[in-house]
Amino acid sequence: MAVLERLEGYLKENRVTYKVIKHPEVYTAQEIAAAMHVPGKELAKVVMIKAKDRFVMTVIPASWRIDFSKLKEVVQEKDLRLATEGEFKALFPDCEGGAEPPFGNLYNMDTFVDKALTEDEHIFFNGGNHYEAVEMRYWDYAGLVKPRVAEFARHLH
Repeated sequence: MAVLERLEGYLKENRVTYKVIKHPEVYTAQEIAAAMHVPGKELAKVVMIKAKDRFVMTVIPASWRIDFSKLKEVVQEKDLRLATEGEFKALFPDCEGGAEPPFGNLYNMDTFVDKALTEDEHIFFNGGNHYEAVEMRYWDYAGLVKPRVAEFARHLH
């Protein structure tokens, strides 16, 4: 089962309002935001991190980058680095590579959300492939995923 099917079932089961938006096939978060005419700050992108012996999912605005010195404090791990797609692809067997939705809870994984994403009513994110995105209220998302929220990303100037 594709992750979008599983995700939609999960959202319906929890009575969460959401919208699936089809867009041209694109591969970067900034391209998705442009294709959907959505501000980069409202598009949540997943950045997978290798924290010593485990993987953690971080979720940041599309136009931002991770500040590793801050993230080390948040995750409480000194040995942090970006995970390669080859390392984490097997953790998401129902997703196209690089299109993971920000639901670490569906993959038994800790999820960390940058505080900037909590400031808008809605968020948009990949639906598990490169041509569909999901829009939902941030607080509905937070209620389901229960991410740890902290400041660990910075806007690209």
